[in-house]
Amino acid sequence: MKKWMPLMAILFILNSCDSGITYPETEKIPVVDTYFDTQITDHYRWLEDDLSSETAQWVEQQNKTTFGFLEKIPYRNQIQQKLEQVWDYEKVGTPFDEGDYIYFYKNDGLQDQYVLYRINEQEETEVFLDPNTFSEDGTTSLAGLSFSDNGQYAAYAISEGGSDWRKIIVIETETKQQIGDTLQDIKFSGIDWKLNDGFFYSSYDKPDGSELSDLTDTHKLFYHQIGQSQSQDPVIFGEKENEKHRYVGSAVSEDGRYLVIEAAKTTTGNKLFLKDLTKDSAPLVSMVDDYQANSYLLDSNGDTLYIVTDLDAPNRRLVEVDAQNPHFYNWTDLIPETEHVLNVSTGANHLFARYTIDVISRVYLYDYQGNNLKEIELPGLGSASGFGGDKEDEIVYYSFTNYHTPSSTYSYNPSIDTSELYWSPDIDFDPSEYTSQQVFYESADGTPIPMMITHKKSLEYNGTNPTILYGYGGFNISLLPSFSITNAVWMDLGGVYAVPNIRGGGEYGREWHSAGTKFNKQNVFDDFIAAAEYLITQDITSPDYLAIRGGSNGGLLVGAVMTQRPELMKVALPAVGVLDMLRYHKFTSGAGWAYDFGTSEESQEMFEYLLGYSPLHNLRQGTNYPATLITTADHDDRVVPAHSFKFAAALQEKHDGDHPVLIRIETDAGHGAGTPVSKRIEQTADIFAFTLYNIGIHDIAAE
Repeated sequence: MKKWMPLMAILFILNSCDSGITYPETEKIPVVDTYFDTQITDHYRWLEDDLSSETAQWVEQQNKTTFGFLEKIPYRNQIQQKLEQVWDYEKVGTPFDEGDYIYFYKNDGLQDQYVLYRINEQEETEVFLDPNTFSEDGTTSLAGLSFSDNGQYAAYAISEGGSDWRKIIVIETETKQQIGDTLQDIKFSGIDWKLNDGFFYSSYDKPDGSELSDLTDTHKLFYHQIGQSQSQDPVIFGEKENEKHRYVGSAVSEDGRYLVIEAAKTTTGNKLFLKDLTKDSAPLVSMVDDYQANSYLLDSNGDTLYIVTDLDAPNRRLVEVDAQNPHFYNWTDLIPETEHVLNVSTGANHLFARYTIDVISRVYLYDYQGNNLKEIELPGLGSASGFGGDKEDEIVYYSFTNYHTPSSTYSYNPSIDTSELYWSPDIDFDPSEYTSQQVFYESADGTPIPMMITHKKSLEYNGTNPTILYGYGGFNISLLPSFSITNAVWMDLGGVYAVPNIRGGGEYGREWHSAGTKFNKQNVFDDFIAAAEYLITQDITSPDYLAIRGGSNGGLLVGAVMTQRPELMKVALPAVGVLDMLRYHKFTSGAGWAYDFGTSEESQEMFEYLLGYSPLHNLRQGTNYPATLITTADHDDRVVPAHSFKFAAALQEKHDGDHPVLIRIETDAGHGAGTPVSKRIEQTADIFAFTLYNIGIHDIAAE
């Protein structure tokens, strides 16, 4: 690989395009890389330097161009006001007990961050933590919270500007006073208490260069004793082992007796280790000694451990094992694998088996002997989540939602099998006016793919309906029916919202995931393309009214589909996307994504396959691409913004058509989590305004 350095400042030479926009011309400084026998020229490598003044100037000029276009859309502010109107309702999370208090999250409506409240034994309510006070602009968020066993201490993580790098603060809950120093430079970490003494957390060594983009690939598990300096925190796992791991996590059993460590090289598959915390000299015992499956500790009862695993069970099973002989060959099924994907939670001394059946939740109540006691009746067809708590709890809470039903919270008492509505939102949205239907369509290879289509009941299928087709398709992540304020506004504006459950996700287990990884990745794009073709053939929409949208791995999806089939849609909306498939593994923890993608360096065959669909490398000179609004953020240290920067520069260079191709770069924001409500509303208003304007709608009041 060649080393390089920009020789001169970027030149901002304004060129006119047919859309009436003048784009900043991005300077081309060629860097040539050789992959096996093939040379690849990267003209925009210099945009990877997030610390350079040239990159900062490029960002400023691109934003100036983009916002100059957006400001001319006559109904942009109207959409923002509509979003604020619908968003402005009280939202309350499920309550949970810690020590002598009941805690719950609440947002009054348009607060940038949720506030954590608590109720004492006298039923008096007070603010416990208000993240809106963490920073003046609301960009510092609460990114994790964990209480000691007796509720005396709370450790909470904060994210500044959306970064994955976190700080952890420990407070005494009664006084809310900080205990000890703030822990620094923590990334991809839980907070797992060893009863009331301290907690385990994970992190990497801080990069010497850019903390935004430099490689972080050796994760370690630490232990923090309350009141001690972070510099004294010992490494529990990850320093003396024979091999490094990119992801190391931990879980402590509810009784505080056992520590289970998960160690992984990629985002799929982990080793599992066990340590008895009651014995200082207890060894670290291997439970799973390879990376062929995903396994984690669910619970324990005395010497019995309960493990959720997809080992020899692509749809997952719950197993039990004696902690004295915990290796996987001693595991026995408690809830065996079925044809449907299993998720398990615990609470009120019961097990809750949640199955995903064609993307719809079904929940069953089990005892700890593995007996299926009953199916829990849910409020309707959709997604149920929660069903968790401590063993001594009498009730558990769960939430229920679907694409046109705002999420409500229910309490469930397993001893008498009753559910009661705990909280429902008072929102300016009437679910009875909307409908969702699930269809199955065939992908290019004949595989049936489910898709949920949601819109107003009064909408007619005439080929002219503004439609957002949203997808992800990766990392075993399932897209389950859930309500979104932003989608509610889109549908209120007359739009259709369609979500196909394409391969690469987890909706049908590990095999469905594997069918969209590495040399099978084209299946993901084919599934999405077939979804668009279905919507068109059914006259729900047409290419002139279709927008495709996705973020992160979904941004890759949008980038690949818009380069493979640019005529299929009118608008493309890739967000925080993985768009340079030859170099993604060289930034932050990107190498851990190799299970899904493979890397350009592992083999010539893999390099050629990645090159064949990498969005950055498949833009063609003189092609008429759809109107494109690329979105990213300057603090995204998961999928670094250089992906979007380089793609935008190449797209503006090669696009030949009337459609605008722009990039919107958010400041003081990251990959998405913790983004303030005010910024989310502004971003969404811009995306919807851009989409509607470019499908030819110039006055939404008239629609």
